[in-house]
Amino acid sequence: MTMKLVSIVLVLLALLLDSGMSLVLPMDCSDIYNNDNTRPSGVYTIYPIGSTSAVQVYCDMDSLDGRWTVFQRRMDGSVNFYRPWDHYKTGFGNAAGEYWLGLETLSYLTLRKKYELLVDMEDFEGVKVFARYSSFSVDPESFGFTLHVSGFTDGGAGDSMSIHNGQKFSTFDKDQDSWTSNCARERLGGFWYNICIHTNPNGVYLWGADDPNTLKGVIWLSWKGYSYSLKSISMKVRPVQ
Repeated sequence: MTMKLVSIVLVLLALLLDSGMSLVLPMDCSDIYNNDNTRPSGVYTIYPIGSTSAVQVYCDMDSLDGRWTVFQRRMDGSVNFYRPWDHYKTGFGNAAGEYWLGLETLSYLTLRKKYELLVDMEDFEGVKVFARYSSFSVDPESFGFTLHVSGFTDGGAGDSMSIHNGQKFSTFDKDQDSWTSNCARERLGGFWYNICIHTNPNGVYLWGADDPNTLKGVIWLSWKGYSYSLKSISMKVRPVQ
């Protein structure tokens, strides 16, 4: 950057501050919506812990009045979710498609505000349902990124998350589940496994009831059972009002 350009930037910043405006760095999609409620659903940049923490996310501005920050999304099988601990910690994929936001970012967010959780899903016949939880948070890594989820409301999907409440996150290279074996290796994903699953949103992307690998697909037990792999699922949070 040339000195002339630096000077121009500094002048613009000074004018902005003199005008009484402030540089707003949104912490989540709710902040983006609150700043401009005409924003459509799409990819935005948020700053969970300040200016050095920029990360792209998909913001759902439509479902149940919007403002949802999507932290997990499966839709076409384009991204491999059978990944090691470090990948789940920092995040992977593309916010415009399939991705995982990252446990570290998710923990930062849910420690700073009280959040609720929405899980949207669709089968290969085009039927859409959801499960909603009034309280959702993830502990820091020093506590194993332990999940806290409660307050279920049924949107047709049934409750397949509550059994995972209180579980630490597990991957094939970091086994923290409640089973004697490694659930992440057995179910080919990464999640807050118990012994092992009622849901496996990060499992192998398969094709509905044609799933020959029972318990390894993208499962939501209380809706479609163990042998049906969903067409799409997305997990998203927003601050509790």
